Amino acid sequence: MKKVAISGSVIPWLCTITLLLWASGASAQKNKKTLPQEEEDPNTKRYSLTDVVRMAKEQSPSYQQALTTLENRTWQFQTFKSNYLPQLMLHATLPDYTKSIDPVLQPDGSLQFRQRDISTSSAQLALSQNIGFTGGVISVNSYLQRIDDFMAAEGGKSYASNPANITFSQPLFSYNGLKWDRKIEPLRFEEAKRDFWEDMEDISVRATDLYFSLLQNQLSFDIAQKNVANNDTLFKLAQVRFQENRIGENELMQLELSLLTSQQSLEQAKLDMEISGLRLKVFLGLTDDSPIRLTTPDVIPQFEVDEEFALTQAHQNRARMISLQREELEAARNRARAEGEAGVNANLFLQYGLTQQSKEVLEAYRDPSEQQRVRIGFSVPIMDWGRTKSKLGTARANQKLVKANLEQQKVNFDQDVYLQIKRFKMLRDQMKVAHRANELAERRFQGAKERYLNEKIGLLELNQATSERDSARRGYVGSLRNFWNAYYNLRLQTLYDFEMNEPLTLPLPYTG
Repeated sequence: MKKVAISGSVIPWLCTITLLLWASGASAQKNKKTLPQEEEDPNTKRYSLTDVVRMAKEQSPSYQQALTTLENRTWQFQTFKSNYLPQLMLHATLPDYTKSIDPVLQPDGSLQFRQRDISTSSAQLALSQNIGFTGGVISVNSYLQRIDDFMAAEGGKSYASNPANITFSQPLFSYNGLKWDRKIEPLRFEEAKRDFWEDMEDISVRATDLYFSLLQNQLSFDIAQKNVANNDTLFKLAQVRFQENRIGENELMQLELSLLTSQQSLEQAKLDMEISGLRLKVFLGLTDDSPIRLTTPDVIPQFEVDEEFALTQAHQNRARMISLQREELEAARNRARAEGEAGVNANLFLQYGLTQQSKEVLEAYRDPSEQQRVRIGFSVPIMDWGRTKSKLGTARANQKLVKANLEQQKVNFDQDVYLQIKRFKMLRDQMKVAHRANELAERRFQGAKERYLNEKIGLLELNQATSERDSARRGYVGSLRNFWNAYYNLRLQTLYDFEMNEPLTLPLPYTG
């Protein structure tokens, strides 16, 4: 049997390998004991980006705020609709008692002070209806009044009744607010609903931003952990090589400094991860102390976005397009109000009813007499030193200005949608480059590490490969962040889900 001789130069190398394996195991064991690891905590919750977005849109304080805003605007719309429905009201005074000395008109027309001790009571039932087309009000009323004169010699009790009377009040030549409200308020409510849908997508954008803030800090923490373990291993290997006079003291100190720096970076990364995790929990409304671990959303949805189709969806779904119509109508309403308040103003009041009075309440409703009233009032400016003309000119100029601004806003709106589509497509293409760069940087680092351990390259080349690997990994996650931000912003800009090919105008959770 042939014996193999082991030369003296091989023994130090075997010792180096043995120490390297020991140092790697010791470093890994040390990190396992001192650093927080997900698998060691059974309470750790793992979330994907889809999970975080869903929770944000179902339970976050921002969702509750958007829901409350929608509820408030829904009740405002219900109030508007009630203005065009009959209103039944009961007005009563039970009683109005007076005991005093007051001037009293005498039969001869003079005023004399007299002692008064009376009580009056009244009740009125009124059914009124606004007339939206004309701006007038028609009402039907029933009225009963009782007087108790406690100083009267004989029975100071008496009644006066209006069993029924109809009144009609109509402004002439003036501004009709009901007519304009009928045009504007439905648009305002539709705008509120679309605002809610946009708030939901805005919540998705903010949730994505917080998600990737934590994910990037978790990545930095993981990289810092690996750097500490690697630098610890390399430092122990360098100590062996230094003792064998195979490296200089300068390289040994440089490796020790790298180890200390990586340990400091690890502590900072841990703090940044805890802060970003707390911010995400606050945004989601989570109150438990369970640690969070996020997964990297590597799967990129593949769908085509036609620019013209996307712009059409934005016009159909976005609240801004409704608000442009509303603002144009409001400018026209302001001009109509200015024109209605200028010039001749007149009011027509008509009343027809029945009335009676008696000592007994039933008698007060027997054989009532007719009651009629007609009143026409008007006001005409004779000399106002151009005040009316100035108001009209201001209202007309403001309307022109609003129209010009709205036209420019429409152009800006279309440009924003186009730019968002372009940005989304560009970032999706960049993801391929970032993914490939990340793979190459990782492979280059592994190769550089192996060559350094075999003493084929120096420390400078290894540090460069490590830096490029970490930079590529951070760049990849940063590209993911930009892509998903663009993805949810595209949904926000158009209120359309291009992946599922359906609008995001879902049924509202609250409609009054």
